[in-house]
Amino acid sequence: MSKTVYLKKGKEESLGRFHPWIFSGAINHIDGRPEEGDVVRVLSADGRFLAVGHIQIGSIAVRVLSFQDVAIDRGFWYDRLRVAYDVRKSIGVVRPDADSTEHSSSLNNTYRLVHGEGDGLSGLVIDVYNRTAVMQAHSVGMHVSRKEIADALSEVLDGVIDNIYYKSETTLAYKASEDGGNGFLKGSLATADDIAVENGLRFHVDWLGGQKTGFFVDQRENRALLERYSQGRKVLNMFCYTGGFSFYAMRGGAELVHSVDSSSRAIDITRANVELNFPDDPRHEAFAEDAFKYLDRMGDQYDLIILDPPAFAKHKDALRNALMGYRKLNAKAFEKIRPGGVLFTFSCSQVVTKDNFRTAVFTAAAMSGRRVRILHQLTQPADHPVNIYHPEGEYLKGLVLYVE
Repeated sequence: MSKTVYLKKGKEESLGRFHPWIFSGAINHIDGRPEEGDVVRVLSADGRFLAVGHIQIGSIAVRVLSFQDVAIDRGFWYDRLRVAYDVRKSIGVVRPDADSTEHSSSLNNTYRLVHGEGDGLSGLVIDVYNRTAVMQAHSVGMHVSRKEIADALSEVLDGVIDNIYYKSETTLAYKASEDGGNGFLKGSLATADDIAVENGLRFHVDWLGGQKTGFFVDQRENRALLERYSQGRKVLNMFCYTGGFSFYAMRGGAELVHSVDSSSRAIDITRANVELNFPDDPRHEAFAEDAFKYLDRMGDQYDLIILDPPAFAKHKDALRNALMGYRKLNAKAFEKIRPGGVLFTFSCSQVVTKDNFRTAVFTAAAMSGRRVRILHQLTQPADHPVNIYHPEGEYLKGLVLYVE
């Protein structure tokens, strides 16, 4: 018996708009007893084909892979990955000079190759760091298909990558862990160089124990913008993780750069990354400390502050507390930043809308009584595309503010 999901009458409307999620409440019944992660065909109440996708436990019951009645096989994965790679080449993040040894700000071998729904592959993320691709599954279906995807990826990026590392221990729910775990699907740690290049700056990638896939690729363009504002400034990089904004600020001519993160491991990598690019440079110091405690005790020496916290809200139930957190954090920055200072402030919480975030920051500004101007409104870069039919994919929000 085929594995088939039948929707309730009238519940196919969102699929007509090509939205890639089917919620459990839209389902009438399921034939064929599919297990979580299986590929299923989705039909309307009157038997019309609608989509094919991965079935899973939870409110999102099916993640659509295609609105055409196609087989989800190696050929499917190859075609989708090839298109994704072509997009990255067309937007210029895959550059022909990436293997050059010259120190140039044009060199870049770090980019996101697959961004879930933005590339028609709901539940899959792939980041490329030099000769290693890091694959992360956010759905059981992608976990089940990981080896087939890796085979197709090796074919698409033949000659471009040597290693594929699978890193999904913390991103899978329910029974996905039965055969899961992190590890190399191709290559090994012995053959993988953990140093990548982003806009000419080198950094260590902690794909073994770091957050996400090892680095926050989504801030690349925003880091480049920060570099333009750094000349002669005293910079505080709060929630620095492995120091991305810090070494851009140093290249931009900052007078001093202080990096703060609660993780001592992240601080160790930050120091190593700064040393890679600016050996023995006395302008940089790093502190393993809670962000709010540091903000409370610091003085008013900084005139460029970056606030790039982890997601304050993973789900809608946490939205209220998240907005309070953003208000508190930004209010402290407005209180301490020097006159004429520039604040880069971000939210990466998907459930926090642009309006939510802006209101929280505006409230913090009003509480401080400072005069504040918006210089830039920021989002994720082009290698993190938003599917026009899936606006939820626009998760990164940022503001650059001038504070009198």
